[in-house]
Amino acid sequence: MSTTIAHAQPADLDALAALFDAYRQFYGQPSDLAAARDWLRNRLRFGESRVLLARRNRDAVGFAQLYPMFSSVRMARTWILNDLFVLPATRRQGIARSLLDAAADFARQDGAAAIQLETTQDNAAARATYRAAGWHEDATQWYSLSLA
Repeated sequence: MSTTIAHAQPADLDALAALFDAYRQFYGQPSDLAAARDWLRNRLRFGESRVLLARRNRDAVGFAQLYPMFSSVRMARTWILNDLFVLPATRRQGIARSLLDAAADFARQDGAAAIQLETTQDNAAARATYRAAGWHEDATQWYSLSLA
């Protein structure tokens, strides 16, 4: 079974919203398909993110969402791979790896200096996938301050 990866288009919004809603539920958020659709529509409409959509036999099975950032030190654009999700029924079939590779290819073609992602330290499966795709764990430490 082959997987295709393409940049999400407006016609993909409904399928993408269902995946995004499932992704948010995976992280403990309540389902809100309408809000997920609106969020994605606005990000795509205003060019605030790029979304890569994975399909198997025309069925949407996963996505990666990237947000642009800039490195002052490098004086260059970078990308944050903020969201990566594959439907549970299609995991362990190389789809996440295909999305990671497509995201890296996109960032390279965009002329970015780097692409980054963040995951929790206890997410062993994701960390193994990232390492297998050539990503490495940086020596830097992220900090956050919740403003909610």
